[in-house]
Amino acid sequence: MHSEKIEQIKAEIEAARASSPEELEAYRMRFISKKSIVGELFAEMRHVPNEEKREFGQLINGIKQLAEEKFKELIDAVNAQSKKRKNEDLDLTLPPTTVPVGGIHPLTATRQRIIGIFERIGFNLSEGPEIEDDWHNFTALNFPENHPAREMQDTFFIEKSPDIALRTHTSSVQVRVMENQQPPIRTLSPGRVFRNEAISARAHCIFHQVEGLYVDENVSFANLKQTLYHFAKEMFSKDTKVRFRPSFFPFTEPSAEIDISCQLCGGKGCNICKGTGWVEIGGAGMVDPNVLENCGIDSEKYTGFAFGMGIERIAMLKYQINDLRLFTENDVRFLRQFRPLL
Repeated sequence: MHSEKIEQIKAEIEAARASSPEELEAYRMRFISKKSIVGELFAEMRHVPNEEKREFGQLINGIKQLAEEKFKELIDAVNAQSKKRKNEDLDLTLPPTTVPVGGIHPLTATRQRIIGIFERIGFNLSEGPEIEDDWHNFTALNFPENHPAREMQDTFFIEKSPDIALRTHTSSVQVRVMENQQPPIRTLSPGRVFRNEAISARAHCIFHQVEGLYVDENVSFANLKQTLYHFAKEMFSKDTKVRFRPSFFPFTEPSAEIDISCQLCGGKGCNICKGTGWVEIGGAGMVDPNVLENCGIDSEKYTGFAFGMGIERIAMLKYQINDLRLFTENDVRFLRQFRPLL
C-alpha cells in the first residue's frame, strides 16, 4: 500500500509544472514543506514494522530528493520565462529617460582651471597638512615673534598646544618643499586655510588659497610679472589688465599686491571695485633671502618669487558672484547654475 502511494506521489512530482511564482509556492507547499504529502510519509514511519522501515525510509528519501531537484528545475524555468517576457516587453525604439546630472562646484572648477594654467608652464603640484607647527607656518617664513598674525584674533591655535595651529596660508607647503628639494623648484600649492575672521559677504574663516613658488638661479621680478600676466589673461580674458602695488609681506622682499581690471564693469568703475576699476586678487614678491636660508637653500646662488591668491576671490570674479557665503551654503538653486562646468 505504501509503495503504491509513493509511486503516485512520484508521478505527480514528475508531471508538475510551474509558470509563475505563485505556482512555485503551491508546489513547495505540496511537496517540500513540513506539512507536505512528503512530510506526511515521514510521519508514517512510526507505524511501519521494524523489518520494513529500512526499505520504506529509502523510498521516501528518494521521493524527497526528487521533489527538491524538481523544485530547482521549476525555479530555473520560471526565471527564464520571466526574463524572456521582460525582454519582449522592452521597446528599444523608445527614447531614453533623461536623468538630471550634477555639476562641478564653482570652487572646484576654478581650482582645476588655475592648476591647468600653471601646469602648462611647468609648475607641479604639492600638498601639505592643514594642521601645522609654528616653524612651517610662521618662523621659517620670517614672521617675527611679535607679528600680529601670531595672535589669537587671526589664528586658530590648537588647545593646549601653543605651537600647533590650523594653517593660515599654504605657504607652509612651500617651506616643506624647499626643505626637501634643492632648486630648481617650480611648484603650486592649492589648499584649504583657516583664519579667525567674522563671516561676511567678502570674508570667511575657512577658505581656499593657491600659492606658487619658483626658485632657481637668476629668477627676477620680471619673471614674476610675466607669469602673473599670463595667468590673468588665461583665466579671464586677453583684455584683462594687471597692475602691481607696493606692499609688505614678511616672507617676500620686495612685495606687491596684484590687481586686475574689474571683470564686472570692464574697468569703468562699479560697486564691486568701489569705483576704481581695479580688484585685488592676491599678493606676490621675491622670496626673502632669510626664508631661503631657513630652508637650507643658498640665497647667494638662488633667488625666487612667490605669489598667493584666494580661489574664492578668483571664482567670484570669473562667475560674477557677489557673496562669498554662497560657496558653502549648499543651496541647490545656486549650484544648479554651474552645471555647464561639468
